[in-house]
Amino acid sequence: QLTLVESGGGLVQSGGSLRLTCKASGDGFSHYAIGWFRRQAPGKEREAVSCITHTGERTKYSDSVKGRFMISRDNTDNAAYLQMNSLNVEDTGTYYCKEAPTCETMHLNQLWGQGTRVTVSS
Repeated sequence: QLTLVESGGGLVQSGGSLRLTCKASGDGFSHYAIGWFRRQAPGKEREAVSCITHTGERTKYSDSVKGRFMISRDNTDNAAYLQMNSLNVEDTGTYYCKEAPTCETMHLNQLWGQGTRVTVSS
């Protein structure tokens, strides 16, 4: 069983960058795909932002972040990252990570952590 903790959020100006970290404790991190999600406003559905396979060979991005965000992972450090560049106010929200056997099965994991808050000012 993995426990994932998100960090790295903060306040940044439009056009700026942030790097989020998803740190895992427990066994088996390298066996799981890691997905990043965000909730842009209270009551709004969480949306998938990006996903990386367990080996890091394949990545996926939503259209809204493609070309600006980059997902990566370090299996030796039990961590995944989301580098966010060219941030705009629409990127404001709480960001979450979670694990699943594959990127395509993320929806089967309904456990969410505390998330990390990203606020982009204009």
